[in-house]
Amino acid sequence: MSKKFLTDVIVKSTEMPANAAGRLAADIIAAIKGEIVQNGRFTIPDFGAFSVRETAKRSALNPRTGEKVAVKAGATVRFKASKALKESALAGVKKAKRKAAKA
Repeated sequence: MSKKFLTDVIVKSTEMPANAAGRLAADIIAAIKGEIVQNGRFTIPDFGAFSVRETAKRSALNPRTGEKVAVKAGATVRFKASKALKESALAGVKKAKRKAAKA
């Protein structure tokens, strides 16, 4: 999904001008980022949850040289899909398989 995709959906559903819809999409994304930074978690019911997880300090291998490289501790954002999203995705996959089998 992209900001353009969100903008297009907003324009189609509200008949809002494209530049205003683009600002709205940017504001929504900024609000989600702010919530994740402030609380470490953001949940959209029937969609899923974004959460911040800390990563430990570790060593990795440089693929070109094969030498060990130290990787600093950090943080990453993880997404966990809701049960409703998982069920919808599974139904879509099954439908696509049935459609492919008929063709």
